[in-house]
Amino acid sequence: MSFKALPAGALIGVVAPAGPARPEALAGVQALYAGHGYRARLYPGCHATRHGELDYLAGAETLRLADLHAAIADDGVAAIHCLRGGYGTMRLLDGVDTALVRAHPKLLIGYSDITALQALWCREGLPSLHAPMPASDLVKPGREADAEALFTLLRDGQRAGDMLAPALDPALASLRLPGRAEGLLIGGNLSLVAALLGTAYAWPAAGAILFLEDINEELYRVDRLLAQLRLAGVLDAVAGIVLGSFTEAAAPLPLLRELLLPLGRRRGLPLLAGWPAGHSTPNRPLPMGLRVLLDADAGTLTLRQDLLR
Repeated sequence: MSFKALPAGALIGVVAPAGPARPEALAGVQALYAGHGYRARLYPGCHATRHGELDYLAGAETLRLADLHAAIADDGVAAIHCLRGGYGTMRLLDGVDTALVRAHPKLLIGYSDITALQALWCREGLPSLHAPMPASDLVKPGREADAEALFTLLRDGQRAGDMLAPALDPALASLRLPGRAEGLLIGGNLSLVAALLGTAYAWPAAGAILFLEDINEELYRVDRLLAQLRLAGVLDAVAGIVLGSFTEAAAPLPLLRELLLPLGRRRGLPLLAGWPAGHSTPNRPLPMGLRVLLDADAGTLTLRQDLLR
């Protein structure tokens, strides 16, 4: 299914399913939405600083789930934007009321740890938007272009036939295999994609276009995560691969080239790297859970379904 584009004045529900926000970042969130013509409702978990002795969670599971369910159930909320990532979203998955998700479908916006919740959305037949989040990205100086790209998309829509043809990171330009493939765009943060394997919430890999990005992972950990995807059959099941940013660790290009190019050549997979999405800047919105056409020769993704009409 698809969603309606968000008109000026629409209400966006902001929830914190993962980690807490710093007070100075939280202070600028309302003004961020207002500056782009939207209203925001920050649910109580956005103001939580910890869960007991666990300072990496934005409150207890009960609070974070209650916020998510409240935002889903409120028909006045046009879309749900996650406050930030970190860790904690996976802990919620088996508590999410999927009947409520289906009864009140909402566009879910976020990335990083939110990959886990986006996989659940996909399993329920709903697309989501891999895009920067307010407290971890959009309130920071230098992120204005990312904010403009996101809110323009929400306002103007994104439809079948739209071609995404961004400037690719030249540092990864040599990591490319030619070809075209069509499939469901899945994935997100590599660590979360791997962590979901073996659960009921794993992304459906068969015939899909797999997008991956990550942050602050040493090369041996990226190596191990990709090996996990390979051994679990994910890399043999997908129809194409798109790589976003891999930041704040040693340059991953030699490793990615060694691991992915032989596999891609053996299977005839199109492979495109340097897509401007992930923990670096630019971090442009990318629709997940929709069918797309990957053209690695042209460096483009073309939507085959509406996201926002």
